[in-house]
Amino acid sequence: MKRKGEPVLEVRHVSGGYRSGGLPGWRKNYHEVLHDVSFTVGHGEILGLVGESGTGKSTLARVILGLLPPEKGEVVHHTPRPQIVFQDPYSSLNPAYSVAWSVEEPLRVYGKYDAAERKRRVRDMLERVELPEELYNVRPDELSGGQRQRVSIAAALIRRPRFVLLDEPVSALDVTIQAQILELLRQLRAQFDLSYLFISHDLGVVSQLCDRVLVMQAGKIVEQGKVSAVFSHPREEYTRRLLAAAE
Repeated sequence: MKRKGEPVLEVRHVSGGYRSGGLPGWRKNYHEVLHDVSFTVGHGEILGLVGESGTGKSTLARVILGLLPPEKGEVVHHTPRPQIVFQDPYSSLNPAYSVAWSVEEPLRVYGKYDAAERKRRVRDMLERVELPEELYNVRPDELSGGQRQRVSIAAALIRRPRFVLLDEPVSALDVTIQAQILELLRQLRAQFDLSYLFISHDLGVVSQLCDRVLVMQAGKIVEQGKVSAVFSHPREEYTRRLLAAAE
């Protein structure tokens, strides 16, 4: 078992972006989004990543998950099976199937457990995300936004990952439901010994949940540190602008 603070994720001098057309390796249409990005996520930590839209946060998420290869540098995972919870839970759930089916699907793909054990694990996970039993067999369009996000969290955790990337997971929810989901994420971190990378444009939410924060501007990390220190005494003008806008 890892000790608190040991790295679960290391991003080492990563640069990356996208190509439009052309042959593989042809740089003429290459657009670099990330520029020499380095940071770690420690065991048990909730690390926030903030910045305006278009700064490269989603591109970085894709690189971390292996969906986009870095042009330079490397991403090192010290735990298996990183998972992600997206901003829009409806788009990440199959509208044709029930809540229980959606949460069970990763276990069916995994292939390790028989049907009875899969169903036991699904029920246990849905209880942990505090979803009422009467909703287990309904479809996503019958749920509220907060309930759908609970299902998405359950599906992400059903194979018991140790590191979870949370990509704007509460931005589509109203303030009351946001607070409930944030508290749920805190509880699940303790129950499952999780580490999070929490991507958000909402500095207020980051200040409530995160231990440390990275500030990204134009594909670069321009400031980082403990949330209390960065938000109370920002060194960079860009961070000061973000904080002023949040107020």
